[in-house]
Amino acid sequence: MCGITGWVSYDRDLTTRLPSLRRMTDTLAARGPDAQGHWTGRHAALGHRRLSIVDLDGSAQPMTAHTAHGPVVLTYSGEVYNFPELRAQLRGRGHRFTTTGDTEVVLRAYLEWGEDLVDHLVGMYAFGVWDGRTDTLLLVRDRLGIKPLYYHPTPDGLLFASEPKAILAHPDVTPTVGLDGLREIMFGVKTPGQAVWQGMRELPPGQLAVLDRSGLRRRTYWTLTARPHSDGRTRTAEQLRALLEDVVREQLVADVPRCTLLSGGLDSSAIAGLASAALARDGEPLRSFSVDFAGHSEHFVPDGHNVSPDASYARAVADHLGAHHTNLVLDPAALADPAVRRACVAARDLPIGRGDMDHSLLLLFRAVREHSTVALSGEGADEMFGGYWWFHDPALRAADGFPWLTAATGQARQERRFLTPELQKALDMPEFAAQRHREALAEVPLLRGEDPDRNRTRELLHLHLTRSLGGMLDRKDRLSMAAGLEVRVPFCDHRVVEYAYNIPWSLHTFDGREKSILREATRHVVPELVRRRTKSPYPMTQDPGYLLALQRQAREVLDQPHAPVFELFDRRTAERVAQAPWDQTANRAGQRLVLEKLLDLHTWLGLHRPRLVTS
Repeated sequence: MCGITGWVSYDRDLTTRLPSLRRMTDTLAARGPDAQGHWTGRHAALGHRRLSIVDLDGSAQPMTAHTAHGPVVLTYSGEVYNFPELRAQLRGRGHRFTTTGDTEVVLRAYLEWGEDLVDHLVGMYAFGVWDGRTDTLLLVRDRLGIKPLYYHPTPDGLLFASEPKAILAHPDVTPTVGLDGLREIMFGVKTPGQAVWQGMRELPPGQLAVLDRSGLRRRTYWTLTARPHSDGRTRTAEQLRALLEDVVREQLVADVPRCTLLSGGLDSSAIAGLASAALARDGEPLRSFSVDFAGHSEHFVPDGHNVSPDASYARAVADHLGAHHTNLVLDPAALADPAVRRACVAARDLPIGRGDMDHSLLLLFRAVREHSTVALSGEGADEMFGGYWWFHDPALRAADGFPWLTAATGQARQERRFLTPELQKALDMPEFAAQRHREALAEVPLLRGEDPDRNRTRELLHLHLTRSLGGMLDRKDRLSMAAGLEVRVPFCDHRVVEYAYNIPWSLHTFDGREKSILREATRHVVPELVRRRTKSPYPMTQDPGYLLALQRQAREVLDQPHAPVFELFDRRTAERVAQAPWDQTANRAGQRLVLEKLLDLHTWLGLHRPRLVTS
């Protein structure tokens, strides 16, 4: 995994602009701690930071292919898992290779197929190719958007990077956030293509962009399609099992230590079990990691959806697989450390407001990185197999709006009452949320002749895959890369997604539970204890020490009479939640979310110092 950045200017000579390129590249140092590289030409400049995974001593970037009509230069982040097959195919077409990694395969694939190389790639990737033969830039992002890629058009070209911070480091860019950007921040649903920062865009999943002197064009090279599914229960489970076994085997390829992230739920246990079986063929044991909170079992209070702590289940799976398992136990002081919050906000470039859910993940990744460079994770299974409880609640299935927001707030109408009254009026969040929901529904592929309930299932799955999964993948990428760790997500292989999307709902729930077909497909590697377990979401600490620390930090912000955050956040709301005794607060979750958002916003404004345009 790596960090990439670049600059195209048709009116300037960029061979004299190396200092600006270096500043942009340096912001991505955490994504690539092992090496850096820069390439400049008259109208293009490319930067790269490398995290070495395959071909450790070769594959330096940016990588150049010298042709008779000009250089072709690649800056590339990610992994193409089918690179051995592509290398053999390209060799058969006369290409010669001097390295053993996937970077040169991608470069040679471009030389062979041009922008149509996207049809040949399997993996997670984001890259830019400068073609000096035609003075053309190609940008490509993988089908599910596992790897991020942002761009910023300029009057005479374009800037691009793995993360906004690299673009914001360019001297011609002023960090600015307007009303549309604030709406995205406050909404909490990631809109494909939106980047929050004014003038900046994110290349949507499954798209490519081509820049030449005539301008920028984009095209979609992959999207989900609705297809008939004729396989019965047994055949579906067999097909899904074979797909997952192949994908996990491909994603274990690396020249560095590998591991799995193990929560003790079905998804991570399935990935761990499949990885353990694949590694066992080479006599290699599995290494696994989990996260827990000090005193979590003692403080844990089950509700309708959080029914059991993870630790004992993760240990049971590790023992079942004979894995070398590490359980990282975090205390409230570490979770509430303002330095950890700053690191999370800096990594994500945005005030997401997920608090200890982000903080614990970053601390876990830092601990994992001391032992491994690559980790496999179970992200995506809930979105494509209907794992969340609201998939199975008749009222939420029928309700308007994004179901995970309706489930969290208890209403379809999305308001953000912690904002100042003036900003609430300017943003008009209820209408913004309704419009975004209408846009998302308009994209859903349906099959003619299917009944309304089947169509609604497709809508729910598609909403999650295109509006929920993106935020989760972004979180996993940013926080893992901040620790120099590559996290791979086998469930997000496009072949698995295509198959899962078309499985009838009756097979997803054939035993009266969530993710029935996934449970059936992985029963050979998941112990019965976990197969019987009811799904629990990613854990949040319930330790009162963490909650009290949030209030204390909020009061410190309130003590600052001119804190910029109160241009956005209603001061009286902040005072109320910062003072309310936790044991007398009826809506603890709601109060906690308000505090997390306040502290993230305050931190973000201090780090980025954006120019806010609120009218």
